[in-house]
Amino acid sequence: MDSSKPSVSWVLAARDPHKLATFYAGLFQTEAQRGVADHHWIVPLPSGGSLQIYTPSRHRPWPASGAVLAPCLQRVSRHTPLEDLRSWRTDVIAMGGSSTEEPRQESFGAECWLTDPEGQRFLLLVTQAKEPTEEAI
Repeated sequence: MDSSKPSVSWVLAARDPHKLATFYAGLFQTEAQRGVADHHWIVPLPSGGSLQIYTPSRHRPWPASGAVLAPCLQRVSRHTPLEDLRSWRTDVIAMGGSSTEEPRQESFGAECWLTDPEGQRFLLLVTQAKEPTEEAI
């Protein structure tokens, strides 16, 4: 697993992510940015970090009211995101977290929802490192 420390952002489920991102960007006086797909928008937070607003997959249940906002801990993998996520999930469970789902590969990386020792939901996300371009070498 990549030894870099995870970053944190917040993930918020929305039926109209662009509209909601525009709203929050106005509140934070920042500019909403398109994310990895049309149904994913990112709002930079003034003090650092971001609010990621997305429409959940049609293959997953809509989050229950009161559970649509959750922290997202993210790492970047230089290897295989799904394998790195499985290892990270094992470490989190050993620290007292729990999960009722297996990590899964998505188009944007590997993800898995877990709960902390008090039952609060959070997302682990591992994305693939971008290959260095020839200009950067």
